[in-house]
Amino acid sequence: MHQNQNLHVQGANVQSVNIQDFLNQHPFSGFQWVIFALCFVIVLLDGFDTAAIGFIAPSLIKEWGMTRPALAPVLSAALFGLAAGALAAGPIADRMGRKLVLGVSVLLFGVACTWSSFSADLGQLTVLRFVTGLGLGAAMPNAVTLMSEYCPDYRRSTLTNAMFCGFPLGAAFGGSLAAWMIPQWGWRSVLLLGGIAPLVLAVLILLLLPESVRYMVAKGQPAERIRAALSRISATVADARSFVMTEKAATTDAKSGMGVVLSRSHVLGSVMLWLAYFMGLVIFYALINWMPLLLKDAGLAPRTATLIAALFPLGGVGAVLFGWLMDRFNANRVIAVGYALTAVSIYAIGHAAGNVGVLMLVVFVGGTLMNTAQSSMPALAAAFYPTQGRATGVAWMLGIGRFGGIAGSFLIAELTRRQFGFSGIFTIVAVAGLVATAALLVKQFTHPEDKSAASAIKGEVVGH
Repeated sequence: MHQNQNLHVQGANVQSVNIQDFLNQHPFSGFQWVIFALCFVIVLLDGFDTAAIGFIAPSLIKEWGMTRPALAPVLSAALFGLAAGALAAGPIADRMGRKLVLGVSVLLFGVACTWSSFSADLGQLTVLRFVTGLGLGAAMPNAVTLMSEYCPDYRRSTLTNAMFCGFPLGAAFGGSLAAWMIPQWGWRSVLLLGGIAPLVLAVLILLLLPESVRYMVAKGQPAERIRAALSRISATVADARSFVMTEKAATTDAKSGMGVVLSRSHVLGSVMLWLAYFMGLVIFYALINWMPLLLKDAGLAPRTATLIAALFPLGGVGAVLFGWLMDRFNANRVIAVGYALTAVSIYAIGHAAGNVGVLMLVVFVGGTLMNTAQSSMPALAAAFYPTQGRATGVAWMLGIGRFGGIAGSFLIAELTRRQFGFSGIFTIVAVAGLVATAALLVKQFTHPEDKSAASAIKGEVVGH
């Protein structure tokens, strides 16, 4: 924690408040927990939607009489939307604010997902899946950014990772719920539920979610607005007349979010973040979309295959532990170890098909490691960029990474077409984990992370 001369938040006659010092010095408030809960649910709905489409795939094949390869466009349409939504929304959020983009994107996601439940054919469903992805792609990085900008330094990675646990939990919940709902009400009911929930959430965002306090200071917004937000954390800010903030991340002279992301001081680190996240999603989407079918082809009963596949996204709660480690040790190395162990586990899945007990164990362990490492990446990106480019930095990592999801979906289809065996497919997917490991080690080598207090203040943005 850094204490700058007259920027303390302790006396009643405070004239100037340092935003980050204020967040560091006060207990995490109920107001901040509301922000956490809303952002958690946004990420949870993304996970739910991601898994649900994989589980309704067999029903689509049956109802519309199509082949398995014909499903590739509808499985990947949302991923293209997610990529496009993230790439567009990050720069908009750095220019217009986090709250506006979050509200509009969740509303778009809810409308499109609800509408998709009434699709008459595969073409219509594919288009609506793309629009659903646009909304989700715009929401996710802004939820991460907003959450990180309301966190104290010493808990930022822990809380951001805990929020991002919503994704694997939503995926596991989506798979289990889909398996229960489809036999009773059909595949459309899953999409209808996935659409109504974000419509309710959009109203809550409008009523309860604040704008990022760091964004307001960076943009020189009125002191009254900033004071109103901070007073919901502690009344000690009531007498503040001006607000400033310090940046831990290297600042630049760039005028836009993209200028920051591609600046000389950030560009190599940005590319390494993109590569690591891309490879992680190659693994995640390859297995979340295809594992039920691959296990069935390996000789397991359909119900057993579905239940074992549902174990894969369940282990993402390990991200809370990684967040704790990232707040205390070198975050690049912590996540790199996670990806390396993921590669070993994915390779092991390919050699465990003959033993259901061992298979269940390695799928769960592999999923825990994979989701833990992947869920930790947004917190790593949020810490790497200054406020002026944070939304763009996080969004572009998530957006470019989504193409890894597209590649993962098509990779399994191509390997199946080339008649690769069960073990061969998992061996190739495991290589992606080693590439992600290497990317984070390169980032650490070129942008060494320093936890010392002496490195804390690289630059200062004065609000008023």
